[in-house]
Amino acid sequence: MNTIKVKCCSSCGISFNCGDSSTDKKCWCNDFPPIFSLSEGADCLCPECFKNSCSLKIDEYVSTITPEKALDNKAKDLPKTTHLIEGIDYYLENGNYVFKAWFHLKRGSCCGNGCRHCPY
Repeated sequence: MNTIKVKCCSSCGISFNCGDSSTDKKCWCNDFPPIFSLSEGADCLCPECFKNSCSLKIDEYVSTITPEKALDNKAKDLPKTTHLIEGIDYYLENGNYVFKAWFHLKRGSCCGNGCRHCPY
């Protein structure tokens, strides 16, 4: 188990906690998809900067997906999680959840419900 460390975000400079608080309570960053690593010389990002970086990288990836490529996408092979992240997996519209293409790609197939952001 890691100990909690106070780190300084390499993007915005804010201080934040980093690390596992117990074997059952992993660091907040474990809720995010493992889609990138920080460049050489960079350290951890704060939760907001990390979320923004993940969102940008995911949006770049999703923009390359066609219905023909969707069935064999990389997102479906990532570790499964039940934790959904607002802005990455979904957004709220008039109090309703609207699932983004990333959510559908992680599932790995079309559900047949005619979803707005279905990449299939």
